[in-house]
Amino acid sequence: MQHVASVSAAAPARLEITGLTRLIEGRAIVDQVSLRLRAGQITCLLGPSGCGKSTTLRMVAGVERPDAGAVHVDGTVLSDSQTHIPPEQRSIGLMFQDFALFPHLTVLRNVAFGLTGRRQHQTARATELLERVGLAHYAENFPHELSGGEQQRVALARALAPKPRIMLMDEPFSGLDNRLRDGIRDETLALLKEEGTAVLLVTHEPDEAMRMADEIALMRDGAIVQQGAPYQVYTYPVDKDAAAFFSDINVLRAEVRGGFVETAFGGFLTPGLGDGDGVEIVVRPQHLTIDFDRAGVGPVPSKTHGVPARGIVQRARFMGSESLVEFRMDHDGSLITATVPNVFLPKPGHALWLSLRRDRCHVFPAEA
Repeated sequence: MQHVASVSAAAPARLEITGLTRLIEGRAIVDQVSLRLRAGQITCLLGPSGCGKSTTLRMVAGVERPDAGAVHVDGTVLSDSQTHIPPEQRSIGLMFQDFALFPHLTVLRNVAFGLTGRRQHQTARATELLERVGLAHYAENFPHELSGGEQQRVALARALAPKPRIMLMDEPFSGLDNRLRDGIRDETLALLKEEGTAVLLVTHEPDEAMRMADEIALMRDGAIVQQGAPYQVYTYPVDKDAAAFFSDINVLRAEVRGGFVETAFGGFLTPGLGDGDGVEIVVRPQHLTIDFDRAGVGPVPSKTHGVPARGIVQRARFMGSESLVEFRMDHDGSLITATVPNVFLPKPGHALWLSLRRDRCHVFPAEA
């Protein structure tokens, strides 16, 4: 469904969420979530299915009432322990995957639906937005005469027509095929930025969050585990699971001895951990480099790439823009995957030397 609350043409707003909590049968499915969005900012709630993203969005919209916490817009309380403003009075637009255009209304009247004031003003606003999404020539068509991507743009225009100060979007692009998705996401982003709308977008796709967001809030089990700019969240993951959510990872396992751990790629310091503690060192496949074992010895160690380690190719696959090569490591028999730009398909059984970017490795205590 799609719903747009009735709003005035007020200036863009700042949204603040504090300690938002939702309990189901005594279990917190949203646990103390806090966020701040300024006008024109796009924040993505990112996480796996069932982590509480959509419930958080529904509480901000007013569709569900929180068990604890508060929602403010420009300092005005929308929800807290005493107050709960209904959705239609929140100056908030909602847009979901199922955009549910009215089949009996023309495209123009779909966009104008929910607008108040004189009909000529409604028509003028709807026409303006259809022009901005490149669909003015479909104004008198009906939704079933449009493609999925065109219907998505009509839904966006309808959501923006009342000039909501805040837009909530729940997986709005997941129903589109890959060929359309990138273009429509970019068009949507440009239009929302142009309108100065504060946007809270729910998605389970890291690529979508990285592409659209000014800030990412990574959720797990009802709580935000990491928050920051896309580069920060990707480059400095808070734990192994956060790293793995954005891409494939390799995990080197070892035990602490004398303040550091020894691996096939050399030693790593482990401040704060004691002897015998388990450690997991995370490195992404693209941060490994490969050299042929031409003379039976590996490349020279360096401060950047550390000690090289030998592995035996198990398989190699070309993925379109890069190749994935899987190795069985001589050091401990573990499997490690490296990615190489373009086509690189060594045969199984080949010995190669691997080095890793030490500045792109992350040392975490081992999970219990």
